[in-house]
Amino acid sequence: MHPVLFIFSRFILSLLWITTAYASVFGDYNFGISVLANGGITGGFADLSIFGGAAVDTMIGVWLLTGWKLKECLIAQGIVIIIYTGLLTVIDSSFWSHPFGPLTKNIPIIVLIAILFEQNERNIQYKKAPH
Repeated sequence: MHPVLFIFSRFILSLLWITTAYASVFGDYNFGISVLANGGITGGFADLSIFGGAAVDTMIGVWLLTGWKLKECLIAQGIVIIIYTGLLTVIDSSFWSHPFGPLTKNIPIIVLIAILFEQNERNIQYKKAPH
């Protein structure tokens, strides 16, 4: 992978995480509350879920931008996406067939994360090799 594409991919993923956090809190907050209520999550726990999720999303986005411990960051992203996808599947599986694909979009995002993970491993091996 070209180094510019590697950096651009990290930046785009970071932007996705940060804008998702922003949209969760400052976008249609009531939509998130409604979705959680459909899963029996209401009141303070619903608020905590949205704000907590937004905090996690923001931290991952910023972490990804820094490039610090990138391997761990990429693994964390995969874990968080799997957890979010599983929770939303349990709460409302109709999101899998939603025309805007809020869950199906996670599949190519996971693939991009896997590609970045593999490229990062190659970059590490290259740096360790004698030149």
